[in-house]
Amino acid sequence: MPNTIPGDLHISNDVLADLAGAAALECYGVVGVCAPSAMDGFAKLLPASRLRRGVVVRQGEEGIHVNLYIIIEHGTNISTVCKNLVDQVTFVLEDYASVKVDAVEVKVEGVRVR
Repeated sequence: MPNTIPGDLHISNDVLADLAGAAALECYGVVGVCAPSAMDGFAKLLPASRLRRGVVVRQGEEGIHVNLYIIIEHGTNISTVCKNLVDQVTFVLEDYASVKVDAVEVKVEGVRVR
């Protein structure tokens, strides 16, 4: 039996957003994911069942582009947390879903004490 099966595999952006959101929650220093529009200045944590609202995935010519809206833990180095987050999300999407990641942008919406 051959190792490859002919055909195409299409993965929904919602599935990719779920994978990216789950990977974000596993990163040290990330308290949670929040909705992208915090009009009143207060970022509201999303429950684990609604993570995809805090992750925006778009298809580009070079691959997918991911925007993450997160809340980080007070006392952590923001740049280190963001770099680890970008590396973790890129690894998960490329390894688990086999998609090419063009960019991962992290937008820190707030800082909280766990």
